[in-house]
Amino acid sequence: MSRLSGKIAVVVGGQGGIGGAIAERFAAEGAAVYATSRRAEEGDVGHGAGTLRTRRVDASDVAALAAFFEAVRREAGRVDVLAVSAGIAEFATLDAIGEDHFDRTFGLNVRALLFATKAATAIMPDGGSVVLVGSIAGGIGTKGYGVYGATKAAVRSFARTWANELAPRNIRVNVVAPGPTDTAMMAAASDEVRQTLKTLIPLGRMGRVDDVAAAALFLASEEASFITGAELPVDGGMAQV
Repeated sequence: MSRLSGKIAVVVGGQGGIGGAIAERFAAEGAAVYATSRRAEEGDVGHGAGTLRTRRVDASDVAALAAFFEAVRREAGRVDVLAVSAGIAEFATLDAIGEDHFDRTFGLNVRALLFATKAATAIMPDGGSVVLVGSIAGGIGTKGYGVYGATKAAVRSFARTWANELAPRNIRVNVVAPGPTDTAMMAAASDEVRQTLKTLIPLGRMGRVDDVAAAALFLASEEASFITGAELPVDGGMAQV
């Protein structure tokens, strides 16, 4: 039996990259998935045992997020599973950080995540699941990515608090924390940078988006029914050993 059969799932930032892989995996496991993106081509298609519905939504626009979740409520009646993957990572050392860089990064990685989770859990029945996409960057000090790392530390903190607040409703909140992963953003890195990263990963390779999607599926499913407030690293051991 598919692990998300009959579930209504929303993936914010669910087109391309890690978010797209999560949306596709959820649909393959039987969920009716609503996947948002700023550049999405809207449409509904069958996907595996479930369906994948793409919707154009700017996650950094709180009003647009609220309107989207209201549309999901009218159409589907609820949200059983939420995954939030929308985010950006831009290089800037302390001396170069400006207000625009800070506001843009925190606006999408933290503010949008907060209000998406608020809207989703307002229409989530007891026993639902929230999976937030964090990063091992939230626990290490990567030169030039201080603001990004701080946003991911905030995601980890939110998960702990919300897991506590939502426990009476048996809604679980967890974080999946990727390490360096082969995405379009990482593809822009030089071969030298990629090779350096590989030397820091005990398993000797970059992560794949499917690795992260599998972890997100586990946390979203009943297989993780006694796990909440946790962070699951998917980093080949990079920040673990």
